Amino acid sequence: MRRTGASVLNVKESKASERTVVVADLPVDLNDQLVTTLVKIHFEDTDNGGGVVEDVTYPTRTKGVAYVTFKEKTVAENVVRKKKHSLAGMAGSAQLIVSHFSEKIFSSVKAVLDLSVFRSQIRLESLVMDLKREIPTLCFSPLEANGRISVQGTFLAIEKLKESLLLKASFLLENSRNRQSPRGSTRRSSHSLKPPRSLTPETTKRGESLVLDTDTFLYLKKRTKFYESTLRRFHVLCQETVDGEITTLCIKNAQGGSQSNNEKKVKESIEKYSHILHFELRKETFILEGKEDREKENIKLACERLSLNYLQVLVNFYKTHIDVIGSPPDTYLFKKEVMELIRQKVR
Repeated sequence: MRRTGASVLNVKESKASERTVVVADLPVDLNDQLVTTLVKIHFEDTDNGGGVVEDVTYPTRTKGVAYVTFKEKTVAENVVRKKKHSLAGMAGSAQLIVSHFSEKIFSSVKAVLDLSVFRSQIRLESLVMDLKREIPTLCFSPLEANGRISVQGTFLAIEKLKESLLLKASFLLENSRNRQSPRGSTRRSSHSLKPPRSLTPETTKRGESLVLDTDTFLYLKKRTKFYESTLRRFHVLCQETVDGEITTLCIKNAQGGSQSNNEKKVKESIEKYSHILHFELRKETFILEGKEDREKENIKLACERLSLNYLQVLVNFYKTHIDVIGSPPDTYLFKKEVMELIRQKVR
């Protein structure tokens, strides 16, 4: 059975969440019904660790992502434990990414890009078409006249997008310099937007750059000792730029040119640790927007009070909502106690 357009919230709030897995990197160029059928067949095959599939939710708000709910919790655990999954009849396709629903801190993030910096080098419409072909799992809004465009997809896809744009910018800059050089005509030239992989983006020449999900980064910084201790141990400075759901770190050596390799070591360490957190954390959100002032205040007070007891839970207060980030058991208990404090039942 398929529930077209079902939201992440509906799956998360149901009692079936422990029996539900997230399946990412599904082919986006196939008919929705065909993908649903292939997914159901794959996860009912016992050779894949599968069993009786109760429901397949596809398509969802995120391209290439489905939610599969099994009749038994143990089956969900088995398919996650089996590392390699690929759909029958899809030889050569990318390996599917399967994880427990409760393990994901998010399934989709949104970023706003300003592509106007490319306007003098290439038609922005061509650039967007190139990006769509390169990363088909991303959703792009219509390109605005000022060069801004909204992009939505998994964090890993957004990260790949940023890396691609950095490479394109560096490649265009190199071409521009070659044209200005008297010897430029003897060098290679191309109108392609696909630069060689060995090309280093200009921004990384002055340090190492790392893109992280903001929720994961905030938890890393505020609820673990790893982040600050790593910076101190390798004697590096880190400039943090938060842009909505994306945070960019610029890592630079605090001791000038000496021990320049420390920047790369710190980047690799933080990247590895944040990747672990990304799959261990869960996020619960209390929506404040649209509620009466008294109800908003009750939710805020309850969260503030409980945050003193849950030291491994990060509570982020925003104008329109409150995010609670931590391990699945901690965030569930936190939400349950908040609802009890404001005299409501957990759904």
